Amino acid sequence: MTLSPGTRLGPYEILSPLGAGGMGEVYRARDTRLGRDVAVKVLPKHLSANPEVRTRFEREAKTVSSLNHPNICTLFDVGREGDTDYLVMELIEGETLAARLAKGPLPASEVMKLGVQITDALDRAHRAGVVHRDLKPGNVMLTKSGAKLMDFGLARATGMAGPAGSGVSIGALTQSPTVAQPLTAEGTLIGTFQYMAPEQLEGREADERSDLWALGCVLYEMATGKRAFEGKSQASLITSIMGTEPAPISQVTPMVPPALDRLVRACLAKDPADRIQSAHDVKLQLQWAAEGGPAAGAPAATAAPPTRRGSLVPWIVAAAGLLAAGAMFWQGTRGGHEEAPSHAVHAAILPPSGVVYSSSTDRPLPLAVSPDGKLVAFCARTGEGPDMLWVRSVDSNDARPIAGTEGAQGPFFSADGKTVGFFARGKMKRVDTTGGAVITLADGGDPRGATWSPNGWIVFGSTAYGPLWKVKEDGGAVTAATVLDSTREESTHRYPCFLPDGRHFLYLARRSGAGAGTEPTIFVGEFDSAKRTRVLEVASNVAYASGHLLYIREGVLVAQRFDLSTLAVSGSAIPLIDDARMDERFSRGVFSVSTNGVLVCMTGKNQTRTQLQWQDRSGKWLSDIGEPTDYTYGGTPELSPDGTQSVMPIANRERGTSDVWLVDLNSGRRHRLTVDAYDHPAATWHPDGKRVVVSSNRGGEKIFSLDLLAVDGALLRSLYRGAEYLWPRSVSPDGRVLIFDAPETRLRERFDIGTVSMAGDSNSTMVAGGEGTQSRAQFSPDGRFFAYDSDESGQLEVYVAAYPVGGKWQVSQDGGSEPRWRQDGRELYYVDRDNFIVAVEAHAGGSAFEAGSATKLFQFHGAGGLWRYDVSADGTRFLVTRALQEDLASPVTLITDWPRKVAGR
Repeated sequence: MTLSPGTRLGPYEILSPLGAGGMGEVYRARDTRLGRDVAVKVLPKHLSANPEVRTRFEREAKTVSSLNHPNICTLFDVGREGDTDYLVMELIEGETLAARLAKGPLPASEVMKLGVQITDALDRAHRAGVVHRDLKPGNVMLTKSGAKLMDFGLARATGMAGPAGSGVSIGALTQSPTVAQPLTAEGTLIGTFQYMAPEQLEGREADERSDLWALGCVLYEMATGKRAFEGKSQASLITSIMGTEPAPISQVTPMVPPALDRLVRACLAKDPADRIQSAHDVKLQLQWAAEGGPAAGAPAATAAPPTRRGSLVPWIVAAAGLLAAGAMFWQGTRGGHEEAPSHAVHAAILPPSGVVYSSSTDRPLPLAVSPDGKLVAFCARTGEGPDMLWVRSVDSNDARPIAGTEGAQGPFFSADGKTVGFFARGKMKRVDTTGGAVITLADGGDPRGATWSPNGWIVFGSTAYGPLWKVKEDGGAVTAATVLDSTREESTHRYPCFLPDGRHFLYLARRSGAGAGTEPTIFVGEFDSAKRTRVLEVASNVAYASGHLLYIREGVLVAQRFDLSTLAVSGSAIPLIDDARMDERFSRGVFSVSTNGVLVCMTGKNQTRTQLQWQDRSGKWLSDIGEPTDYTYGGTPELSPDGTQSVMPIANRERGTSDVWLVDLNSGRRHRLTVDAYDHPAATWHPDGKRVVVSSNRGGEKIFSLDLLAVDGALLRSLYRGAEYLWPRSVSPDGRVLIFDAPETRLRERFDIGTVSMAGDSNSTMVAGGEGTQSRAQFSPDGRFFAYDSDESGQLEVYVAAYPVGGKWQVSQDGGSEPRWRQDGRELYYVDRDNFIVAVEAHAGGSAFEAGSATKLFQFHGAGGLWRYDVSADGTRFLVTRALQEDLASPVTLITDWPRKVAGR
């Protein structure tokens, strides 16, 4: 059908035709309600007449409309006027990628830039469960702001991408609903088939990996100006796709970075299992190549045919560069000599495909290199699974997880490099690098680094507050290794590193708490002695190797000469890596160094942004809320009683503090609630929805207060003042009592649970205490109970206790924390030790509580690697914070010969 200008489809007035395709005609139209121009696509009658197709189309169109992304053409509306079905989309000004490619290939920099944008759009859609199924240059629009990907998921929704034999004609498969000019049937047929994956041609269901095949074809064409697969007929084209390989990009366009050549070949593996497995991984490698990774301009090496290990794409993106580094390194160390290699080699390394480094920002280093430089240990996870300890050789692609290390963090090697220590689930443990039995050595609930001496002792930090501790490498008694200096107001010693004599060790002394206290200082401690020597003032972990101290200052990893006899630094600090990753809040840089000149350092963004979002009970992404920001690692999104807002602390890194913000969950707009210069690390709602309780250090550097604020930020009254870091958790349903976390000691090594009147009389009552830490209490909706977590049994478990006094019941059985109630009190949620959110039936009668059956809902790693969430009143949605994957995916830089760089300077 053809529509004349002035025709109305609902509120949309047709202005002029834009084009036509197999899925219908496209018009420029005016939205008379909002006064904006849009693109209206009218569907063919053979689709509209099929009720099943139309229902499926409307259902999947709703999913596509939720894809709010700058590189995805937005679907505004789906409508029906009489017997005419139509779509309303964002009107995009520009030219298609197909039209641009008709003029020739793109410059390599433009290929990378547009490729990242297209792939980021694919990644967002795939995470939402939407597969494009018709990615090709004609469905990519080039605008002033970048690439826009069109027709997301609609091929399937209309039934046009059905398998062979489904009744959908080949001709229909070839037509794009966004083509602005008619194409010949022959040209369209070949143009579409050239981007179809082998499994689609065989009639199998397309999935995300099919999109990645099409992406490989598009990238190939962008870089070379030629199609990856050609054919004079449909049969010859299919034969080409199924049985031949395209000429390497480097042969067609020699100046293209070899990293792009390898990436495209990884996308074009015939078997989906051998293909690169996620759009996110493709984006990371494109970003790395765009930034000029190692060997970016060197000739590309010939790749081996893909194997069934395709799910482990080379961990080292610059494979040729790193293998060369390994070869030179082993030449330098052959024969057992601890000599540095003869050449300086830089390479960027990434974890295996589908695996991401542990993201927790308040934990010790997620990676370590062995003293002899032959192995790298790192903590990573696959999908939403638990963090595991992985080990790999520097000179080969054999990264492997070690069984029994679930929850691992902070790896550190023994002096001989044969054993690796780590922290997991409240304990410090060890395991051979080849795997085997995991041995528990000591408690380590909130670790801050560890170091292993040649004499068989381990010095480690077990909490965020307190001194360093020591224990034998086989376990046993744990005793203090350092003493806090109260005159310097020290509250934490962390990140120890043994010097070569195995008796002296470096460590950082500082006050905990953002922006607080005297200048952080590096000391050298002495084993079995309280004596220590001041070395330098810097807010960083520090390591010794090859006569130098390595540390991070102002984002730069530097080396400074260090005399082992005088324990003093000399000379100037020499820059090694400019963009070293550093978390200022914890004075922790992510680097590790061997004794013979092998250095690994994570680079990239120092700030991990987090996205507030909704997920359903299956863990499916529903929507993002507002723009990403720096939601604090310990901050919990707290839903307002009516479910329309959330209160949430956001870090202010310039001041080293946090502010409490209100977030409108419908619009995503944020409003700052605390506008002073103090630290506000936590907040919770009053049940009337008009007031909020926040924590604040406005009472002084060492004194925190719990304050009641109106939602406009006005201070109504101070409820309680006490030790540092009071955390408001929950207000009773009648609005009379606040339950909060309070540290047992000034050093905040343990917390108990207290209550205080909302009237502000400052008289607190302890309701849960004893051994270990009790925290994160939540009143039940009827106020007769409170749920909390405690490590009194040796690991965190969730309990329910009667309020104000009475019985106590354990809810979780194998680890649990972060309890939350459903509004009717009939379901209780918590996070188990494998990061699953668990729903437990809750039965209460009188003063007794009973936990019913438990159901694991879904697995998730929140921002900072921590579970921070709230649940909607009906228990169907979960409000969570998720760290942006591009921020977590910082590459690791390998340098094999940094000592030669600093020699003589």
